Parts: sequence; structure tokens; C-alpha cells
Amino acid sequence: MSPNDSTTSPRSDSASSSVVLDVWCELQCPDCRSALADLRELRARYGDALDVRLRHFPLAKHPHAYAAAQAAEEAAAQGQGWPYVEAVLERVAELDARGVPVLVEVARELGLDAEELDTALIDGRHLLAVDADQAEGQAIGVTGTPTYEIGGERLDGGKSQEGLRERITEIADRLLGESGPR
Repeated sequence: MSPNDSTTSPRSDSASSSVVLDVWCELQCPDCRSALADLRELRARYGDALDVRLRHFPLAKHPHAYAAAQAAEEAAAQGQGWPYVEAVLERVAELDARGVPVLVEVARELGLDAEELDTALIDGRHLLAVDADQAEGQAIGVTGTPTYEIGGERLDGGKSQEGLRERITEIADRLLGESGPR
């Protein structure tokens, strides 16, 4: 799948990928918004060889992050996972100021069933997926976002994105047995 494929799920880009990059993220986080460029570059460089998986890690300091994680799961269920995640991250400041209505607006703009997304937030059908991601993140030592895990190595991007794309590329190339870009 291409990184811009509208059917791409944030849970997993491709079931047959050789290397998994877990991205512990929260959709109200300005640092995660900044990481979008790196994720786009990595997805463009490796295509299906790198399975970029969104892992939810809503932080208590961001009151709308938990709802945003659930909304992202519903968007994925409707076949627009990554496009939804990217659109919400592009509107972090607006989400911070206006809350849940922004999540529904983004769904409507992407042509999703916005009423179904709103219902999913009310009925909590995606709570377990979000809670499971957060618990797994805590178990491996995630404390902030974005945090990456690739090849058993955890990389903390919450303090700085500086050098992380290069480090992820090094690890991915090693795991894929490559010496450079494809």
C-alpha cells in the first residue's frame, strides 16, 4: 500500500511487511504533529517493507487525546485510518481549543460516516483497543509521545525528533539487510 492510500489503516500499513515500526502517538500532541514529516518520509522510502503501526498513548495532560484515539480507531474501521490520523494531527491546536467537535468535522471532511464516528465515541466500542495500546506502551517503558519501537529498540521522540529518522533508517536498513535507500 502506498502511504497515501485512503484505505491504509493506522493500526498497520501492511500485513506482509518485513519490519515493524510501532509509533506510540497521541493525536493532541504537538510533537507527534512534528513527527508527521519523518513518518511520511519513512513510509515513502520503504513502502511495504516497513509496517508503520500507530499505537495509542493518550496523555492525561491532553483532555481530548483519549477521544481522538477512539475516533482514529473508528476511522480505521471505516477504511480511512492514516488519512484521519494525519488530518487530526494537522489540527492539533484546533483540537486543543475546540475538542471533540473537531474529530467529527475531520471525519465529515474525509467522507467518513461522521454520525457513526460520534456514536463510537459515545458507546466506547474502541476503548479496549486504546487501553491495550496504552498498557503495552507502559509495559515497555513509554512515558511520552512520540515514541518509536523498531527491532526491539525504543526511541523517545518526545524530547526531540533530532536524528530519529536517521536512527530508524539505520535500524530498518540493518533489519532488511540493505545498505541504503531502495
